Amino acid sequence: MHKIIIVSPHFPPSNLAAVHRSRLFAHHLPALGWDPIIVTVHEDYYEEELDWNLVQLLPKALRIEKVKALKTKPIRIVGDVGIRGFFPMARRIVRLCRNEKIDFLYIPIPSFYASLLGRVVNLFVKVQYGVDYIDPWVHVFKGSDRIFSRHWWSTKLSSWLEPIAVKNAMLITGVAQGYYQAVVDRNPHLKTQCLFAAMPYGGEENDHRILRGMAIQPYLFQQKRDKIQLVYAGALLPKAFEPLDRICQAIAQNLELFSSTELIFIGSGTSPNDPKGYNVKAIAQKYGLWEKIVFEYPKRIPYLDVLVHLQAAAGVFILGSTEPHYTPSKVYQSILSEKPIFAVLHQESTAVQVIQKSKAGIVVAFDGRDDLEAISRCFADRFALYVQVLKDFTPTDVDQSEFAAYSAFQVTKLLADKLDQIVSFHHLNLGQVQ
Repeated sequence: MHKIIIVSPHFPPSNLAAVHRSRLFAHHLPALGWDPIIVTVHEDYYEEELDWNLVQLLPKALRIEKVKALKTKPIRIVGDVGIRGFFPMARRIVRLCRNEKIDFLYIPIPSFYASLLGRVVNLFVKVQYGVDYIDPWVHVFKGSDRIFSRHWWSTKLSSWLEPIAVKNAMLITGVAQGYYQAVVDRNPHLKTQCLFAAMPYGGEENDHRILRGMAIQPYLFQQKRDKIQLVYAGALLPKAFEPLDRICQAIAQNLELFSSTELIFIGSGTSPNDPKGYNVKAIAQKYGLWEKIVFEYPKRIPYLDVLVHLQAAAGVFILGSTEPHYTPSKVYQSILSEKPIFAVLHQESTAVQVIQKSKAGIVVAFDGRDDLEAISRCFADRFALYVQVLKDFTPTDVDQSEFAAYSAFQVTKLLADKLDQIVSFHHLNLGQVQ
């Protein structure tokens, strides 16, 4: 067995979405010849609410190394746990590398600043490392053009630090190629130095099996037999607001068709912990839909609670953005919940073909910013077709073979294959030197 350290500043019982990336990798890597060690910050230093049910999803034998971090109370100087726990994590990783044979250091981001651990650790021990882009780091936010504003500093700082972080990386991965392609373009030396892999979030059937043994009930809404309740679960992508506006406009223009519909957004707010951080509310109010057809619960709820609400809904609503990077991972999670999908996606998203080929639901496809009008034209007609699908939907009719590549095991296998290549190449070079 090779040994890999996975740096995950947040880890269960943290309820942040990124923890599932490391959790699922750690679950399946042992079957693929890699023994994972999680290096994380102790939950006492997390700011978000803890979800101890998530701990039940972890492998019993998983080795987890927890470190201390700077506290945020009584004075909150910095919130990012990747910064607050940076040096304790660095010390723990260096110690592990000196005391044990560690074959690779893998750093999923965010926290973005944790990616610098690869370079820092290499100052003390020689261990190969890679960075996994769950989200792009160098990002132009709305307001980044205002000099000395928070977003301006964020964009500048990321553009200065990212080249340092990836300089000696041997592996660059991401949820989709679009998440890391710009990194390679900005750092062209990586083209000859690194291996690359696009690995979506994998769906994990075992999570649903464990959930069935728990007594968790939906609490954000009550099931209504006379309503078509569709649930959107998760953060709202920054470039999803324009498509959402077109959707609400289409609903307002076809109120009779949507009179029995409730579109419920869960965890879509401005931050994970703010129950009043609405993102959808203003757009829904603009078209007179708020709390009549469109509902929003902005605060993030525990992962297993999300699955329970998906199961309680009539169907799953999926909304992409004006960028084509949306991957079928959330689609697969919907299939595991045995609910039909109604999706609005960029036509180049791989999820479009997967949904259509598998007969998992109905898609409204549009061509980025150039053809948002397609949403206005097609949304009502496609929804009417979806209503017919709901009446006859049987989970066994879905061709799950289309989702084989998106299981957590298969996604982890992509990672393990790249790690095997790196280790084999390293050993070959050592043999040549000797």
